[in-house]
Amino acid sequence: MQGKILKGISGFYYVYAENKILYACKAKGIFRLQNIKPLVGDNVELEVTHEGDLEGNITRILQRHSELIRPAVANIDQALVIFAITHPDPNLNLLDRFLIMMEQQGLPCVICFNKSDISSEEERALLQATYEHAGYRVVFFSALQKQGLDEIKEILKDKTTTVAGPSGVGKSSLINALCPDANMEVGEISRKIKRGKNTTRHTEIFAVESGGFIMDTPGLSSLNLFSLEKEDVKDYYSEFRPYDGKCRFASCVHVSEPDCAVKTAVKAGEISKIRYDNYRQFYEELKDTNRRK
Repeated sequence: MQGKILKGISGFYYVYAENKILYACKAKGIFRLQNIKPLVGDNVELEVTHEGDLEGNITRILQRHSELIRPAVANIDQALVIFAITHPDPNLNLLDRFLIMMEQQGLPCVICFNKSDISSEEERALLQATYEHAGYRVVFFSALQKQGLDEIKEILKDKTTTVAGPSGVGKSSLINALCPDANMEVGEISRKIKRGKNTTRHTEIFAVESGGFIMDTPGLSSLNLFSLEKEDVKDYYSEFRPYDGKCRFASCVHVSEPDCAVKTAVKAGEISKIRYDNYRQFYEELKDTNRRK
């Protein structure tokens, strides 16, 4: 029988089998001898040892088509990067960091903005224009009012999706709306610093009623890009690509060089100044990091 590992806690791996039953499984000792560790998201073969107690053993790990390092999970098809439109206001610098991190790991990204029910049309229009122009699909929803969930269900269908984003933006609320059996703890927003309180403490995948799987991870408030070279950051900004070869210098990084087609496009409003300013900050961060080495 085959299934998918939904979570691993205290040496047990909870496998959602093809018969739609969840089994608490141990991994066979051969995996330890081969220095192979089962990961959340792994598709596996299992044998049931105690049907009454819903226990079993994992006998084989099927081939992985992807493997993430942070978080350590397997077979993820895409990412939903979730931010709130307001309460807290979206940190678009952090959003761009998430997008780069996911693209580094080869994951297609969909950007989902929560709390659309308490946002203005102007706020939505700005975010949509900024990120759709960068090549991303943008979805607005309200986890509280259950608005926009049908579009998200369509995105999730037949895929295994990771959810990324800072704490307090509605990741757990969204999963509860999509997977009523999840019963995830929902955090409040700290009034003092207007940040979410992290309520997810381990990696876990949930089966979506309408099809597919979704995975929540602990919220992150900061991400560094230190695994990148400063010259490579521009490659993660798809809106720069139409201007390749149009700058005076072939090695232009679009920061301080004269006759830069990207900077000209920013001034003309053809490239989002928000996105460009974030790019400049990332470039300078990496430049300072390399200088200190």
